[in-house]
Amino acid sequence: MDTLYDIFSRLISNISRFLSELDFSRFFSGFDLSRFREVLLYDARSPLLFNTGLFLILFVLFMLIYKAMRGHNRLRMVFVILFSLYFYYKSSAWCCFILLGICISDYLLGRWLGNVKTNWKRRAIVFLNVSINIGMLVYFKYLNLLLEAFSNFTSRDFDVLDIVLPAGISFFTFRSISYIVDIYRRDMEPARNFIDYCFFLTFFPPLLAGPVVRAKDMLPQIYARPEATREQISRGLMLIMFGLVKKVIVADYISGNFVDRIFDNPSLYSGFENLMGCIGFTLQLYCDFSGYSDMAIGIALLLGYEFKDNFNAPFKAQNPSDFWRRWHISLSTWLRDYLYIPLGGNRKGKFRTYINNFITMVIGGLWHGASWMYIIWGAYHGLLLAIHKMFKRVWRLPEALKGNFVIRFVNMAVTFALIVAGFALFRAPSLSTIGAMATQIWNDFHIDVAPQFIKSYLLIVAAIAAGYFMHFTPKAWTTGTIRFYNAMPAIIQSIFLAALLFIVIQSRQSELVPFVYLQY
Repeated sequence: MDTLYDIFSRLISNISRFLSELDFSRFFSGFDLSRFREVLLYDARSPLLFNTGLFLILFVLFMLIYKAMRGHNRLRMVFVILFSLYFYYKSSAWCCFILLGICISDYLLGRWLGNVKTNWKRRAIVFLNVSINIGMLVYFKYLNLLLEAFSNFTSRDFDVLDIVLPAGISFFTFRSISYIVDIYRRDMEPARNFIDYCFFLTFFPPLLAGPVVRAKDMLPQIYARPEATREQISRGLMLIMFGLVKKVIVADYISGNFVDRIFDNPSLYSGFENLMGCIGFTLQLYCDFSGYSDMAIGIALLLGYEFKDNFNAPFKAQNPSDFWRRWHISLSTWLRDYLYIPLGGNRKGKFRTYINNFITMVIGGLWHGASWMYIIWGAYHGLLLAIHKMFKRVWRLPEALKGNFVIRFVNMAVTFALIVAGFALFRAPSLSTIGAMATQIWNDFHIDVAPQFIKSYLLIVAAIAAGYFMHFTPKAWTTGTIRFYNAMPAIIQSIFLAALLFIVIQSRQSELVPFVYLQY
């Protein structure tokens, strides 16, 4: 694997060196080509992300070449695959060969599965695919956690292993598993050829942080060889702009200037400030993750591909079950279809339904990373879902009160409070941090500091308020904005896009802030 990485690095280095030897001085006075070579190579400190200037430049060049290849579908697909692998190389170096290896493994297993009729052989192929993917997750994400737990149990010393986590590994392994399982269930046919499947699994917009796109939804689009319509381009650009605003102007700003300070040392702040930190992180995570999803869906639209929404105003949820129908929809539906239902779903009786919910959410928490806090967060949501289902069985809202504004507002407020408490578990490094925050909120709340807090953190409060305002606005407003943008002349659209990019560049933090879900 290291040899492949060295070859790949030398290839890029040689191309860059060739460019540096060309006499471009007449055209680019003062341009540092050695710096250009460094930019092209992998640098752990500066991954290639949607919110970087380098991605903007490369993506513009990519789109120019992509459009020029119209009518040459196979060549265009190979070009997208190569760009996707380079995009992943810039984020995870040699791990791009792991991704390519999974492409080869999935394609061969899928073709084999499609030709096998014997049930036990079909199950063995699924087991092999799941073992490969889960084995990678265990090694890269959970080995240190397991070894640490074993060392604590046996009272032995443990040195943390230096294991580099491939970016987005949880996302592409889930896509891999769903592909093989869907073939096993006969919900789809195997990919027609390797290029089609490689295009699906390496496709760069959802590669690093979702959505968890399924092969049965995307492969038919690949076969259709889509061309983006004007409406798709307008919608895609608007989603990219929405995502940039959420990520750069809201999430990054409140994270570095407020939320991180609270969670790093909650005892230094009053209970009111700790509560605002929890509310702020809830918004930060939503804007960061939904911002990435918006940009991924928008970029795919520019290429003619349609993805399902990954978020649907989750803080408007009326109960915990409703929240998981709105939050990270591609993951929650994946867990439902490939874990909860195979465990028995709600077909095995009341108690088994609660247990299945709990197990699914614990595994969903563990999926986020090798931390006991993620497991606790998953267990917390598993309990919330079980309690909500039990409550529904013993008490139903009278018909006359259904749809009542007060009832809906109370349900939403209570659900939101439960979600905020859960995300505090998600963000905190340990239970001792949660204990410190709870102590401050319970014993040292000091609501009287609110005016001073607003004065001292005026821009933070404004960003939080703006973020929640954007979230709670009716969906019709967003749809109307997209339609309005689509109706603009192309020149006005370009000016609007350039103005927003200028605002984003002026608002961004001095250092690059990676997307939160890149570590998952």
